[in-house]
Amino acid sequence: MVDLDETMLPGVGVRYGLTTRAGDRLAVVVQREGGAEVAVFDRRDPDRARAVFRLDAEETGVLAELLGAPRLTQRFVDLSREVPGLRSARFLVHAGSPFDGRPLGETRARTLTGCSIVAVVREHDVVPSPGPAEVLHAGDVLVAIGSDAGLTQLGARLDGAA
Repeated sequence: MVDLDETMLPGVGVRYGLTTRAGDRLAVVVQREGGAEVAVFDRRDPDRARAVFRLDAEETGVLAELLGAPRLTQRFVDLSREVPGLRSARFLVHAGSPFDGRPLGETRARTLTGCSIVAVVREHDVVPSPGPAEVLHAGDVLVAIGSDAGLTQLGARLDGAA
């Protein structure tokens, strides 16, 4: 029997994790917007992803059908109804952003926009629940949750427009 763990990621989706019989640790994050991320972790360092595959909503649907995952699809639909008004978004830190090379805390995301940055995706690594001292770099993708208005403000702020 394969153990499947399930973790709610408020505003983001649901994370499913399992270890294969061959010993590989996998995680699938089914996003509220319909996409998904599939990560394969390093056996020697279970916090480091060896590879992350990002799928859009259509690709996720095709893979779910292929694998016969109607339960997973239904769980995603249920999740999207759980927190009305709370959305998630991803923001690329562009070269030239006022926050490239600066600590996350300097964005003042929560204070100025009401949004929380819940993860930083850096190449093949994910920094979950980053602290204010986490230094941002061009190419980082910030995963944030908040209201539509707050996420719009955060995007403008990260681009240097606000």
